[in-house]
Amino acid sequence: MAQKIVALIPAYNEAQSIGATIEALLAQTRPLDTIVVIPNGCTDNTAEVARSYMSRSASVVVLELPKLEHKKSEALNRAWNAHARDADIVISVDADTIFDPNAIELWVEDFKGVLRRKRHYKPLGGSAAKATMPKTGFWDRLQKAEFAKSVDASLLRGFTTVLPGAGAAFYNAALRRIVDETGREGPWSYTSAVEDFELTVQLRKRGYLCIASPRVRMYTDSMSSLRTMWDQRMKWSTGTIDDLISLGVTRLTLVDWGQQLLGGFMVFVRVLWLVLIGLQVFVGIFQFHWFWWLVYPLLFVGSEAYLSLRIPNPDWKDRVLAMTILPYEIFGWIRTAWFVAAWVEVLSARITGQRKDRWELQYHAEGVSG
Repeated sequence: MAQKIVALIPAYNEAQSIGATIEALLAQTRPLDTIVVIPNGCTDNTAEVARSYMSRSASVVVLELPKLEHKKSEALNRAWNAHARDADIVISVDADTIFDPNAIELWVEDFKGVLRRKRHYKPLGGSAAKATMPKTGFWDRLQKAEFAKSVDASLLRGFTTVLPGAGAAFYNAALRRIVDETGREGPWSYTSAVEDFELTVQLRKRGYLCIASPRVRMYTDSMSSLRTMWDQRMKWSTGTIDDLISLGVTRLTLVDWGQQLLGGFMVFVRVLWLVLIGLQVFVGIFQFHWFWWLVYPLLFVGSEAYLSLRIPNPDWKDRVLAMTILPYEIFGWIRTAWFVAAWVEVLSARITGQRKDRWELQYHAEGVSG
């Protein structure tokens, strides 16, 4: 019996990019049964652009909604209930994401392969596409390298702790089970600012495997300035920290808590490095040693150059960024800054009860605020 596959595309003021996203889904070698575009609260012509594709394919459906209290999660849940509850596989797609033409076909193979052997393996609950950023600006390239490292880490582990909303496939029986067992309106949470992380936890809690697909590739938007990247990452970081505090330390959160501890360790290392440099410059306590000033940097350059080989579709500028150290080091300091800022904001919010609307800040970051 043929599987029913439905794609859900929540969209908020995405008129400039939604067409390319729909085009990529219509060009799939394994056609989708339904492509649901969900303009919610849009003040531009996103809905009109999406509806123009309905005459080209009966699979395209536009579910236009007003501005919702629970934003993206509510849009996804309404569309899931209306058009995807009976599907076999559900694909979540951001309205600025493009898939390779064989993405759906490869995802079908992923699910068949794991589910067929579920006596020996966990059933596959979700599979994330490998993300890369096609923009070529300075900040875009740094994010492309960062995502490549993250994907490699997930592939090496054999599982992922986040199935990103930008592009992921879900075993719909698992989503229905979450809804039945939690009693909520749909699979996506209204209480988490990082609904994709929370949904992944729910799947893993029920014994489902969540992976980064080794073959499915998506191309998605990146933040092209420090300000927009900061707003985006603060939403992700504060939401993740808040959820981790609520969930506590469990077998499902060990990897993520480990990443938080690593972030704290890097804060300590960078501050210590500044202190040591300051002591050497102003007090003269330490003496020059060729290992620290020559061999160690060369080892670091070699490591980054090797990792740059894992960046999808790299060019010479990606190689230069990796081998000159300084750009990645700048990015490292920025990551340290938003790590500290996120923890301060979350702890302050838990004490005072006052929280920022991080969704609105992300909309501003993405240039789609109404």
